[in-house]
Amino acid sequence: MNDPTPAARNWQVYMILCSDNSLYTGITTDIARRFRQHAQGSGAKYFRGRRPLQVVYCEADHSRSSASKREAQIKAMKREEKAILVSQQKSAAP
Repeated sequence: MNDPTPAARNWQVYMILCSDNSLYTGITTDIARRFRQHAQGSGAKYFRGRRPLQVVYCEADHSRSSASKREAQIKAMKREEKAILVSQQKSAAP
C-alpha cells in the first residue's frame, strides 16, 4: 500500500529563525510542542548556543518518510534559497 492513511500524513517540515540569525530545519508532528522543546533546551543540541525566535516556515501533510527527505533537501540548500522559501510562504499567507 503506497498511499498512507491521512493519520500517517501528519508530519511537518519547519524552519526556525534563531538568535544568531541562522535557520534551523527539522520535522515534527506537533510544531507548537517542538518549538517549546527547543526553547526549553530539551530539543536539538543546535539550540544550546542559540535561542529559537520564531517558526518562519512550515510544510504540512507529509509522511514520516517524505518529511525526512524534504528536511534533507532544505538542509542542503544555501541560505539564500532558504530565504526564498520563507518569503514565498509569507507572501502566500492570508
